[in-house]
Amino acid sequence: MSIAVLGIFGLMILLLVLLVLEIVPIDVLGIGLLLVLWFTGYVDGPQAVAGFSNKAVLTVAVMFVLSHALVKTGILENLAQYFFVLERKKRWLGTGLFLITISLFSGFINNVAAVAIFIPVAMHLASKSRVSPSKLLIPLSYAAMYGGTITLIGTSTNLLVSSVGESHGLEPLGMFEFLPLGLVFLVAGTIYSLVVLPRILPSRAPVSTLVGKYHMAPYLTEFRIDLESPLIGSTCRQKQVNERYEITVLAVIRDGKQITADVGNLELCAGDILLTKGALENFLKFHQKEKVLALSDVKLSEQDLQAGDNVLVEGLVGPESTLAGKSLSDIDFRRKYRAFVLAIGRRGITIKKKIAHIRLQFADTLLMLMPAERISEIRGGPDLIILQHHEINMRKKAIRWLAVFVIPIIMVLAATGVMDILAAALLGAFLLLATQHISTREAYGSINWPVIVFIAAFIPFGTAMESSGAAQIIGNSVTSLAKLFPESLIPYAMLSLLYLITSLVTAVISNNVAAIVLTPVAIAAASSLGVDSRPMIFAICYAASASFMTPIGYQTNLMVYGPGKYRFMDYIKAGAPLTLIFWLIASVLIPFFWPF
Repeated sequence: MSIAVLGIFGLMILLLVLLVLEIVPIDVLGIGLLLVLWFTGYVDGPQAVAGFSNKAVLTVAVMFVLSHALVKTGILENLAQYFFVLERKKRWLGTGLFLITISLFSGFINNVAAVAIFIPVAMHLASKSRVSPSKLLIPLSYAAMYGGTITLIGTSTNLLVSSVGESHGLEPLGMFEFLPLGLVFLVAGTIYSLVVLPRILPSRAPVSTLVGKYHMAPYLTEFRIDLESPLIGSTCRQKQVNERYEITVLAVIRDGKQITADVGNLELCAGDILLTKGALENFLKFHQKEKVLALSDVKLSEQDLQAGDNVLVEGLVGPESTLAGKSLSDIDFRRKYRAFVLAIGRRGITIKKKIAHIRLQFADTLLMLMPAERISEIRGGPDLIILQHHEINMRKKAIRWLAVFVIPIIMVLAATGVMDILAAALLGAFLLLATQHISTREAYGSINWPVIVFIAAFIPFGTAMESSGAAQIIGNSVTSLAKLFPESLIPYAMLSLLYLITSLVTAVISNNVAAIVLTPVAIAAASSLGVDSRPMIFAICYAASASFMTPIGYQTNLMVYGPGKYRFMDYIKAGAPLTLIFWLIASVLIPFFWPF
């Protein structure tokens, strides 16, 4: 084995570790990889930057814009009305149509955007049906994933695999070529979600209150300012209550009225009651130094916090959020949103101490105390997906139909060969911009730039795998395993192995990374057997979109992790059987739809 091949394998292992540990942002990691490949001579200058002009990458970027325009029409919220009606009549029918609708929309728009819209709907359905949201949120994520396999544009993975195939002289994948097997997966996945998942998934999320859900009771209490307290006549800011005691004053109750506006600069009086958040040891220090009286040993309840016009709200850092990568102090969250963040939920862990300087991440959940009138304003912005729904107004919105029809028109133009997929997508984006359905600011803001940069920067790695011979070596290894079977079954065994390997790799790293790395391997393996590589390529496409077993393999799984209060093992228990089912279906039907 040559030094070049060993170097590629070493880089692959290092990348795997960095992606799992998330030590650096994915776009920074991608650029770092690109530079390493360039400086070490694995790729030359044009090859290093080829990803940024790759047709698939540009198409993915434009599809983000079109997806945003469709979401903005409000058609998905309007559909939610029918789910609530059906849910009251027959729960299984409402849930089934809910999952099928998500799958179908995920075949047209970015599935992360679809899940962002439907997480609140799922939680509202769960509340109305009196079931745990954890019974619906993993099925929601799964429906978006296998729904993305019904069209070429349903997921960025399909576009990338098609692009890699074209670079090897293969015919591009058709717009609706995915549909037959994609529909089989949709039906099988929906049945599994309705029949099997309710028996596997726990009833964990519905805690009586948000205070209980985030285990906040020991961190919330109230103090009354005594007649001898040095706080009298001064403000919390002047006394540096937050800095000296690490205690946050959420509100001041005076004469029976709760004051939350600018409490840091409110001059305190004897008899004022301070609603506070902090740790027990800090409460004791505050009590001793400032001569304040703890009203009782019973900590604040949700009802106490929601007195007056304040409400407790749970929000999710969404895919288009500007909060990701910033801390609460960077944003000046309290002043900007007039809200207090009491706790941050991240992958099953509740962070309650020193949260002001923690950098927020995609899919974090925030427990917030805020004035009720602020909820609609925050819900209308891109930063937070509001998850509490008992006060959500589900009124229908007027739909601007051009944005609804643009994506189907693009698909027809591309499928019939009238226009190239990128040209059609650009035409659609131009029409929406020209007719002011979306603004240029919205268009640029809707693109997930870290993902685009990461994909573009990672494409040279596929080139390096081929030029170094690493792809051929892995392909030969897969072929050797397949040759353990009878000669007539070797191509089928190889396809099955490729699907299984891809689905396992995708469970640990990004689906796009898995596709970029393994598509050249699939082509090399097919070449070594002298069979058509198209079935192998479709195996990569479908398997890369079947990351059911972990929360880290696919963004939609991570999005539902916090709201559903899931644990890592929940994904393995729920996802392993479905992965096995899809593997068996793919192994049998891919050769049927795409013969060798």
